[in-house]
Amino acid sequence: MPGAWQLMLLGDGSPTRHLSLLTGYEVKIELIAMESDLSPVKNAPKEVNELKHPLLRRQVWLQCGSQTLAWAESWWNKNEAEHHLKNKNQPIWQSLTQGRSELFREVDGLALVKAEWLENKFKIKGPFWSRHYRFFRHERELTVIREVFSPELEEWLGSSGREQIEYL
Repeated sequence: MPGAWQLMLLGDGSPTRHLSLLTGYEVKIELIAMESDLSPVKNAPKEVNELKHPLLRRQVWLQCGSQTLAWAESWWNKNEAEHHLKNKNQPIWQSLTQGRSELFREVDGLALVKAEWLENKFKIKGPFWSRHYRFFRHERELTVIREVFSPELEEWLGSSGREQIEYL
């Protein structure tokens, strides 16, 4: 995987901040859903099981200008979500860093994903790079986040190498 994509997918910086710096546009959130998740989706990252119930699941599109550059979903303990996500249309990173308290991010997995609904929104054929990670605060899991990135990011980051990897 090329270096710029390694930084984007494996780095511990904010993807919304990176998207803004790359494109020159503020990241806008299109909220898809934010609701109780009584039984996490069957393909949810296993780390979701480490969160205290009841759970809340949030899904968003990340847009810069007229481009949709990522889809993200996150799982939260419902009380934590109510405390940290007061503005539902604000990127998570902004919500969590307003009080300047320290966070630790741990990337737990990378994948290439293919889904027709992603292809329709991104207006390009998959597969797409995806990652999931956890935020920790005070040595405990705060949230699990999964992101899927549009290949349009290749405009700024160069080739992602996704074409050379056999998709299973």
